[in-house]
Amino acid sequence: MTVDAPDIVVPVREGAVNRQLRYALRSWAAHLPHGRVWIVGYLPPWAQTAEHLPLLQGGTKYANTTAAVHRACENPLISDPFILCNDDFFVMHGLTEVPVLHRGPVREVEAYYAARASGAYLRGMRETATLLGELGHPDPLSYELHVPMTIDKTKMLQALDLGSHLDVVHKRTLYGNLAQLGGGQIADVKILHRAPTGYTANDVFLSTMPDSFANGRVGQHIRKAFPEPSVYERPGRY
Repeated sequence: MTVDAPDIVVPVREGAVNRQLRYALRSWAAHLPHGRVWIVGYLPPWAQTAEHLPLLQGGTKYANTTAAVHRACENPLISDPFILCNDDFFVMHGLTEVPVLHRGPVREVEAYYAARASGAYLRGMRETATLLGELGHPDPLSYELHVPMTIDKTKMLQALDLGSHLDVVHKRTLYGNLAQLGGGQIADVKILHRAPTGYTANDVFLSTMPDSFANGRVGQHIRKAFPEPSVYERPGRY
């Protein structure tokens, strides 16, 4: 914990174990300067010292995380700005501040997904891009990366209000373009499979799927990097 550093906000779904969150917290404690950690949604029984904002999670995963971000932006006790993380974001090396990063133009990301799958996520990407075009951003950037992102509360609330009619709003992308964040381009860091590919020991950021974390080489790599409990874990077996 660092005095006067921004708080971390992490939406957490229901599920008592959540080993990814446990190791994400260890990585943030080691490498991401921050004030308090706010868990929004479900508080695992093993978690301690983190602040908790209860939130009923009765919608889709997209609606639940959007509601969590909205709740955090409205809470006066949370720092402004704050750092938005997911429970499967790992910071593998020390940072002094969170860099501004994007994935490139939405049109290129859309083409990548359209060639592989369809569904709510792709529909939400297209609808968010259409909305941004109507708002004066005809070729928006995608900020849908699995890395921490610094959030200005007022600007995020404005973005969520503008996108409130969308079933699956890409809130990072909507916020990033409306706030004109710019930033540097990287490939997404999400490791989907068990194979030991797609990452190196020098990568600052990693993210996993439950299976790749539990059974893949990337999960072994992360667990080896953070073997000791953090201040956010209660003593004992959970």
